[in-house]
Amino acid sequence: MHILGLCGSLRNGSLNVRLLEAAGRSLTDDVSLELSAHVAALPLFDEDLEVEPLPDAVQRFHAAIRSADAILVASPEYNGSLTGPLKNALDWASRPAGDAVLRGMPLAVMGASPSRFGAAWAQAETRRIADRIGAHVIPLELPVAKAADAFTVSGDLRDPDLARRLQRLMTALVDLARGRTELDHLAMQGDAVQVGATPPGVAA
Repeated sequence: MHILGLCGSLRNGSLNVRLLEAAGRSLTDDVSLELSAHVAALPLFDEDLEVEPLPDAVQRFHAAIRSADAILVASPEYNGSLTGPLKNALDWASRPAGDAVLRGMPLAVMGASPSRFGAAWAQAETRRIADRIGAHVIPLELPVAKAADAFTVSGDLRDPDLARRLQRLMTALVDLARGRTELDHLAMQGDAVQVGATPPGVAA
């Protein structure tokens, strides 16, 4: 089984790349996680570019999604929402119109942030957008707050509770992709979130 990891941060030393790497180490040997470089390579979404042939970077991105069994997104939060590069990638993944390449794809979202909220708004927005596109979005979140101090020297999550939540998120994504669970079942869990909801307010 193959999971494609998309990171909403383009910078070197990204905390969300570290989170994706930690997620990869939590997987069993029969599941692989590829950290995609496609997000940084995509042109800004422009309907004038939606002519055949599509830009090479878009074609490669679409092919990578089609060849994956599931998608894992990790992103920081910019100005209370998801990052521009991630939104651009989701816009390209919503095409072609009426038959989005992301439609029907199992997808999970998590986020790491230096703030005390762990990119909660960005995760909520990303889940809502992916759900609108037609992805099968896992109704769980993983907000890693104060992320500069959240990882051990080996790159794993320092907080045992966060580590367990990461494991649970990955297990749910793999089980959904393999048909061993359903979204309705996951949505009934006590810590489930509303996938299509407007991002919740975060108390100051």
